[in-house]
Amino acid sequence: QVQLVESGGGLVQPGGSLRLSCAASGSIFSLYAMGWYRQAPGKQRELVARITNGGSTKYLDSVKGRFTISRDSAKNTVYLQMSSLKPEDTAVYYCNVNYSIGTVDVDQWGQGTQVTVSS
Repeated sequence: QVQLVESGGGLVQPGGSLRLSCAASGSIFSLYAMGWYRQAPGKQRELVARITNGGSTKYLDSVKGRFTISRDSAKNTVYLQMSSLKPEDTAVYYCNVNYSIGTVDVDQWGQGTQVTVSS
């Protein structure tokens, strides 16, 4: 059984930084990608960043140059370093992992962590 545990959220001033972590526990079979989504109140969930098992990355246009996604494959952990934070970054951030068990593809979600950017 795979469990995702997120941490690192909180309250930060505009221009500040936070680093989110998502650790996957349990046995991971054929991990393809890990990423971060966010959802603000009244808005749809959107992809913020993701990284594949090959190391390629993808970012939401509005966070390019400010956010960096990275991974520690040995620990099955993905990080999101967020800098130059803006109030519009305020949202619940969700970790997502994509993997397969046999022929079954799985998208699994973390519990979410609140990021609030406010002065």
